[in-house]
Amino acid sequence: MPQTRDSRFEQAVVYILEHDAEGAWGVVINQLLDMSLHDVFNQLDISAVNCLTPEETVHSGGPVDAQHGIVLHRPNINFESTRHFDGGVSLSSSRDVLEALAAGEEPEERLVLLGHAGWGPGQLEHEITNNAWLTCEADADIIFNKPVDQMRAAVGGLLGVDLNLIVSQSGHA
Repeated sequence: MPQTRDSRFEQAVVYILEHDAEGAWGVVINQLLDMSLHDVFNQLDISAVNCLTPEETVHSGGPVDAQHGIVLHRPNINFESTRHFDGGVSLSSSRDVLEALAAGEEPEERLVLLGHAGWGPGQLEHEITNNAWLTCEADADIIFNKPVDQMRAAVGGLLGVDLNLIVSQSGHA
């Protein structure tokens, strides 16, 4: 455990943004793409003359709508399409957030992602019941203040376990 059968989520840390009777959705926060913020600006014809971090690596937010860019950030700023969520996290997906990044402006604490993860009604609950996922309370500081290669261990710390010691099979010979 955990033992999800979808290789796209192998060792993934998923931040669930919304979960209700209609399903759930969130973003994978610890998987990087072979793409930089500069590449995104070029694809969208955004001039990045003042960008402070053009080589920042873009994250794979999940397999759903994998070409759609979103920026996860602290709730201290609003853009045309900003949604605020519990736990000190907001999500913006309009062009103006990318233009702000290209100009070297806020949001400072952010993850730039392509795609998201989604589950239909009851699907996530079923997967949790079948030991596909471990769950814990979210911690926005992990999202914004931990390097990608330390996020999974930090989440394990919230659970009080070393996730590298958990095996997917149990029993004896």
